[in-house]
Amino acid sequence: MAKILGVGVATLDIINTVADYPDEDSEIRAESQMINRGGNTTNTLAVLSQLGHQCYWAGTLANETDASHIIDDLNKYRINHQFSRTYSTGRVPTSYILLNTRNGSRSIVHYRNLPELSYADFKNIPLTDFDWIHFEARNTDQTLLMLQRVKEKASHIPCSLEIEKQRDNLEQLYPYADMLIFSKTYCQQTKYKTAEHLLKNLQMKYPEKTMVLPWGDEGAYAASAETGLIHDPAIKPRRINDTLGAGDTFNAGLINSRLKNKALQEVIHYSNSLASIKITVNGFDLPLHEL
Repeated sequence: MAKILGVGVATLDIINTVADYPDEDSEIRAESQMINRGGNTTNTLAVLSQLGHQCYWAGTLANETDASHIIDDLNKYRINHQFSRTYSTGRVPTSYILLNTRNGSRSIVHYRNLPELSYADFKNIPLTDFDWIHFEARNTDQTLLMLQRVKEKASHIPCSLEIEKQRDNLEQLYPYADMLIFSKTYCQQTKYKTAEHLLKNLQMKYPEKTMVLPWGDEGAYAASAETGLIHDPAIKPRRINDTLGAGDTFNAGLINSRLKNKALQEVIHYSNSLASIKITVNGFDLPLHEL
Protein backbone atom coordinates (compact mmCIF):
# COMPACT_ATOMS: atom_id res chain seq x y z
CA MET A 1 0.00 0.00 0.00
CA ALA A 2 1.28 3.44 -0.94
CA LYS A 3 0.33 6.78 0.54
CA ILE A 4 -0.87 9.08 -2.27
CA LEU A 5 -1.72 12.79 -2.23
CA GLY A 6 -3.93 14.24 -4.97
CA VAL A 7 -4.21 18.00 -5.49
CA GLY A 8 -7.15 19.21 -7.55
CA VAL A 9 -10.79 20.23 -7.75
CA ALA A 10 -13.76 18.30 -6.37
CA THR A 11 -17.10 18.96 -7.99
CA LEU A 12 -20.77 18.23 -7.58
CA ASP A 13 -21.84 16.37 -10.72
CA ILE A 14 -25.50 16.54 -11.77
CA ILE A 15 -25.79 13.80 -14.40
CA ASN A 16 -28.84 13.55 -16.65
CA THR A 17 -28.99 10.35 -18.70
CA VAL A 18 -30.63 10.88 -22.10
CA ALA A 19 -31.45 8.57 -25.00
CA ASP A 20 -29.64 10.86 -27.44
CA TYR A 21 -27.98 14.25 -27.41
CA PRO A 22 -30.64 16.97 -27.85
CA ASP A 23 -30.83 19.48 -30.67
CA GLU A 24 -30.34 23.13 -29.77
CA ASP A 25 -33.50 24.90 -28.59
CA SER A 26 -35.29 21.61 -27.95
CA GLU A 27 -36.84 19.90 -24.93
CA ILE A 28 -36.26 16.29 -23.92
CA ARG A 29 -36.95 14.11 -20.90
CA ALA A 30 -34.07 12.59 -18.93
CA GLU A 31 -34.21 8.83 -18.43
CA SER A 32 -32.55 9.17 -15.03
CA GLN A 33 -30.65 11.63 -12.87
CA MET A 34 -27.75 11.16 -10.48
CA ILE A 35 -25.99 13.61 -8.19
CA ASN A 36 -22.42 12.49 -7.58
CA ARG A 37 -19.06 13.68 -6.43
CA GLY A 38 -16.78 14.47 -9.39
CA GLY A 39 -13.46 16.06 -10.24
CA ASN A 40 -10.50 14.50 -12.04
CA THR A 41 -8.21 14.03 -9.07
CA THR A 42 -10.86 12.77 -6.66
CA ASN A 43 -12.00 10.29 -9.31
CA THR A 44 -8.44 9.04 -9.66
CA LEU A 45 -8.12 8.73 -5.89
CA ALA A 46 -11.40 6.78 -5.67
CA VAL A 47 -9.92 4.16 -8.01
CA LEU A 48 -6.54 4.13 -6.28
CA SER A 49 -8.27 3.57 -2.95
CA GLN A 50 -10.02 0.49 -4.37
CA LEU A 51 -6.61 -0.72 -5.56
CA GLY A 52 -5.46 -0.73 -1.95
CA HIS A 53 -3.73 2.62 -1.55
CA GLN A 54 -4.09 5.16 1.24
CA CYS A 55 -5.39 8.31 -0.46
CA TYR A 56 -5.47 11.96 0.57
CA TRP A 57 -7.10 14.85 -1.24
CA ALA A 58 -6.06 18.51 -1.03
CA GLY A 59 -8.54 20.98 -2.48
CA THR A 60 -11.28 23.43 -1.51
CA LEU A 61 -14.90 23.17 -0.41
CA ALA A 62 -17.60 25.68 0.47
CA ASN A 63 -19.55 25.78 3.72
CA GLU A 64 -22.89 24.90 2.11
CA THR A 65 -25.23 21.96 1.72
CA ASP A 66 -23.89 20.63 -1.58
CA ALA A 67 -20.47 20.06 -0.05
CA SER A 68 -21.94 17.24 2.03
CA HIS A 69 -22.41 15.15 -1.15
CA ILE A 70 -18.71 15.49 -1.89
CA ILE A 71 -17.59 14.78 1.68
CA ASP A 72 -19.86 11.73 1.98
CA ASP A 73 -18.45 10.27 -1.23
CA LEU A 74 -14.85 10.94 -0.23
CA ASN A 75 -15.58 9.11 3.01
CA LYS A 76 -17.19 6.24 1.09
CA TYR A 77 -13.95 5.68 -0.82
CA ARG A 78 -11.81 6.25 2.29
CA ILE A 79 -10.21 9.38 0.85
CA ASN A 80 -8.80 11.49 3.66
CA HIS A 81 -9.65 15.19 3.17
CA GLN A 82 -7.88 16.70 6.19
CA PHE A 83 -5.78 18.89 3.88
CA SER A 84 -8.77 20.50 2.19
CA ARG A 85 -9.84 24.06 2.97
CA THR A 86 -13.46 25.08 3.48
CA TYR A 87 -14.53 28.61 2.55
CA SER A 88 -17.37 30.32 4.41
CA THR A 89 -18.78 31.78 1.19
CA GLY A 90 -19.23 30.58 -2.38
CA ARG A 91 -20.48 27.27 -3.78
CA VAL A 92 -18.73 24.05 -4.60
CA PRO A 93 -17.92 23.73 -8.32
CA THR A 94 -20.82 22.15 -10.18
CA SER A 95 -20.77 20.19 -13.44
CA TYR A 96 -24.01 19.68 -15.38
CA ILE A 97 -23.56 16.53 -17.46
CA LEU A 98 -25.60 14.99 -20.27
CA LEU A 99 -24.79 11.28 -20.56
CA ASN A 100 -25.84 9.87 -23.94
CA THR A 101 -26.87 6.21 -23.59
CA ARG A 102 -26.70 5.65 -27.35
CA ASN A 103 -22.91 5.93 -27.47
CA GLY A 104 -21.75 6.66 -23.91
CA SER A 105 -20.61 10.22 -24.72
CA ARG A 106 -20.84 12.95 -22.12
CA SER A 107 -21.28 16.71 -22.58
CA ILE A 108 -20.47 18.97 -19.64
CA VAL A 109 -21.26 22.53 -18.57
CA HIS A 110 -19.10 23.67 -15.63
CA TYR A 111 -19.95 26.36 -13.09
CA ARG A 112 -17.10 27.66 -10.89
CA ASN A 113 -17.51 30.04 -7.95
CA LEU A 114 -14.82 28.95 -5.47
CA PRO A 115 -11.08 29.63 -5.15
CA GLU A 116 -8.79 26.69 -5.86
CA LEU A 117 -6.20 25.46 -3.39
CA SER A 118 -3.48 28.03 -2.84
CA TYR A 119 0.21 27.58 -2.25
CA ALA A 120 -0.29 29.04 1.23
CA ASP A 121 -2.57 26.06 2.02
CA PHE A 122 -0.35 23.51 0.29
CA LYS A 123 2.88 24.45 2.08
CA ASN A 124 1.42 23.25 5.39
CA ILE A 125 1.09 19.66 4.13
CA PRO A 126 3.81 17.27 5.44
CA LEU A 127 5.01 16.12 2.02
CA THR A 128 7.57 13.60 3.20
CA ASP A 129 4.74 11.36 4.45
CA PHE A 130 3.74 10.45 0.87
CA ASP A 131 4.91 7.95 -1.73
CA TRP A 132 3.37 9.75 -4.73
CA ILE A 133 1.85 13.19 -5.40
CA HIS A 134 -0.55 13.85 -8.28
CA PHE A 135 -1.47 17.32 -9.57
CA GLU A 136 -3.93 18.78 -12.05
CA ALA A 137 -2.34 21.40 -14.32
CA ARG A 138 -4.64 24.27 -13.40
CA ASN A 139 -4.24 27.53 -11.45
CA THR A 140 -0.81 27.55 -13.06
CA ASP A 141 1.08 30.08 -10.95
CA GLN A 142 0.04 28.44 -7.68
CA THR A 143 0.63 24.93 -9.01
CA LEU A 144 4.15 25.94 -10.05
CA LEU A 145 4.92 26.99 -6.47
CA MET A 146 3.53 23.69 -5.17
CA LEU A 147 5.60 21.61 -7.60
CA GLN A 148 8.70 23.60 -6.73
CA ARG A 149 8.08 22.98 -3.04
CA VAL A 150 7.86 19.23 -3.65
CA LYS A 151 11.24 19.28 -5.41
CA GLU A 152 12.72 21.44 -2.65
CA LYS A 153 11.38 19.54 0.37
CA ALA A 154 10.76 16.00 -0.92
CA SER A 155 12.59 15.51 -4.21
CA HIS A 156 12.55 11.72 -3.80
CA ILE A 157 8.74 11.59 -4.13
CA PRO A 158 7.55 11.03 -7.72
CA CYS A 159 5.02 13.54 -9.06
CA SER A 160 2.52 13.16 -11.87
CA LEU A 161 0.89 16.10 -13.63
CA GLU A 162 -2.33 15.84 -15.65
CA ILE A 163 -2.51 18.34 -18.52
CA GLU A 164 -6.15 18.25 -19.59
CA LYS A 165 -6.60 21.46 -21.57
CA GLN A 166 -4.68 24.47 -22.82
CA ARG A 167 -3.95 27.12 -20.19
CA ASP A 168 -1.49 30.00 -19.97
CA ASN A 169 2.12 29.17 -19.07
CA LEU A 170 1.57 25.43 -18.73
CA GLU A 171 5.01 24.46 -19.95
CA GLN A 172 6.67 26.12 -16.97
CA LEU A 173 5.25 23.24 -14.89
CA TYR A 174 6.77 20.43 -16.94
CA PRO A 175 10.32 20.44 -15.48
CA TYR A 176 8.99 19.71 -11.98
CA ALA A 177 6.88 16.61 -12.67
CA ASP A 178 8.23 13.11 -13.27
CA MET A 179 5.24 11.89 -15.30
CA LEU A 180 3.36 14.19 -17.68
CA ILE A 181 -0.11 12.94 -18.61
CA PHE A 182 -1.54 14.77 -21.60
CA SER A 183 -5.10 14.54 -22.91
CA LYS A 184 -6.28 14.16 -26.48
CA THR A 185 -8.15 17.46 -26.09
CA TYR A 186 -4.98 19.28 -25.03
CA CYS A 187 -2.98 17.79 -27.90
CA GLN A 188 -5.56 18.89 -30.46
CA GLN A 189 -5.53 22.42 -29.02
CA THR A 190 -1.77 22.70 -29.63
CA LYS A 191 0.30 23.04 -32.78
CA TYR A 192 1.19 19.33 -32.54
CA LYS A 193 -2.31 17.88 -33.24
CA THR A 194 -1.25 14.20 -33.14
CA ALA A 195 -0.01 12.08 -30.24
CA GLU A 196 3.16 11.07 -32.06
CA HIS A 197 4.06 14.66 -32.95
CA LEU A 198 3.48 15.99 -29.43
CA LEU A 199 5.37 13.24 -27.64
CA LYS A 200 8.33 13.20 -30.02
CA ASN A 201 8.78 16.96 -29.79
CA LEU A 202 8.36 17.25 -26.03
CA GLN A 203 10.58 14.20 -25.45
CA MET A 204 13.40 16.08 -27.17
CA LYS A 205 12.86 19.05 -24.84
CA TYR A 206 12.38 17.00 -21.66
CA PRO A 207 14.18 13.69 -22.25
CA GLU A 208 14.16 12.71 -18.58
CA LYS A 209 10.36 12.75 -18.33
CA THR A 210 7.89 9.92 -18.78
CA MET A 211 5.05 11.15 -20.98
CA VAL A 212 1.67 9.51 -21.57
CA LEU A 213 -1.16 10.44 -23.90
CA PRO A 214 -4.37 8.34 -23.92
CA TRP A 215 -6.24 8.64 -27.22
CA GLY A 216 -9.69 7.13 -26.72
CA ASP A 217 -10.52 4.29 -29.07
CA GLU A 218 -6.98 4.36 -30.48
CA GLY A 219 -5.55 3.29 -27.15
CA ALA A 220 -2.66 5.14 -25.52
CA TYR A 221 0.76 6.47 -26.47
CA ALA A 222 3.75 6.98 -24.21
CA ALA A 223 7.39 7.99 -24.41
CA SER A 224 10.46 7.84 -22.23
CA ALA A 225 14.22 7.90 -22.68
CA GLU A 226 14.31 4.11 -22.18
CA THR A 227 11.50 3.14 -24.54
CA GLY A 228 11.18 5.90 -27.09
CA LEU A 229 7.65 6.30 -28.46
CA ILE A 230 5.37 3.32 -27.79
CA HIS A 231 1.69 2.57 -28.35
CA ASP A 232 -0.84 0.21 -26.77
CA PRO A 233 -4.11 -0.43 -28.64
CA ALA A 234 -7.44 0.25 -26.99
CA ILE A 235 -9.18 -2.63 -25.25
CA LYS A 236 -12.77 -2.85 -26.41
CA PRO A 237 -15.15 -2.89 -23.41
CA ARG A 238 -17.84 -5.55 -23.12
CA ARG A 239 -20.38 -2.74 -23.26
CA ILE A 240 -20.38 1.06 -23.10
CA ASN A 241 -22.27 2.21 -20.05
CA ASP A 242 -20.55 5.34 -18.69
CA THR A 243 -17.45 6.98 -20.14
CA LEU A 244 -17.42 9.70 -17.48
CA GLY A 245 -14.16 9.37 -15.56
CA ALA A 246 -12.53 6.83 -17.88
CA GLY A 247 -9.51 9.10 -18.27
CA ASP A 248 -9.25 9.57 -14.51
CA THR A 249 -9.37 5.79 -14.10
CA PHE A 250 -6.60 5.48 -16.72
CA ASN A 251 -4.51 7.88 -14.62
CA ALA A 252 -5.06 5.74 -11.53
CA GLY A 253 -3.74 2.78 -13.50
CA LEU A 254 -0.61 4.72 -14.41
CA ILE A 255 0.12 5.65 -10.80
CA ASN A 256 -0.69 2.20 -9.42
CA SER A 257 1.50 0.30 -11.87
CA ARG A 258 4.33 2.86 -11.77
CA LEU A 259 4.44 2.50 -7.98
CA LYS A 260 5.01 -1.21 -8.62
CA ASN A 261 7.95 -0.38 -10.91
CA LYS A 262 6.32 -1.87 -14.00
CA ALA A 263 7.84 -1.23 -17.43
CA LEU A 264 6.19 1.55 -19.42
CA GLN A 265 4.59 -0.75 -22.00
CA GLU A 266 3.01 -2.78 -19.20
CA VAL A 267 1.96 0.41 -17.43
CA ILE A 268 -0.10 1.76 -20.33
CA HIS A 269 -1.57 -1.66 -21.15
CA TYR A 270 -2.75 -2.05 -17.55
CA SER A 271 -4.15 1.49 -17.59
CA ASN A 272 -6.04 0.78 -20.82
CA SER A 273 -7.47 -2.37 -19.23
CA LEU A 274 -8.60 -0.50 -16.13
CA ALA A 275 -10.25 2.27 -18.16
CA SER A 276 -12.02 -0.34 -20.31
CA ILE A 277 -13.52 -1.92 -17.19
CA LYS A 278 -14.66 1.46 -15.84
CA ILE A 279 -16.63 2.18 -19.04
CA THR A 280 -18.83 -0.86 -18.37
CA VAL A 281 -20.23 0.47 -15.07
CA ASN A 282 -21.89 3.62 -13.76
CA GLY A 283 -19.74 5.47 -11.27
CA PHE A 284 -16.53 4.21 -9.71
CA ASP A 285 -17.38 0.95 -7.95
CA LEU A 286 -15.17 -1.08 -10.27
CA PRO A 287 -15.30 -4.87 -10.81
CA LEU A 288 -11.55 -5.19 -10.33
CA HIS A 289 -11.78 -8.99 -10.38
CA GLU A 290 -12.21 -8.66 -14.15
CA LEU A 291 -8.66 -7.36 -14.61
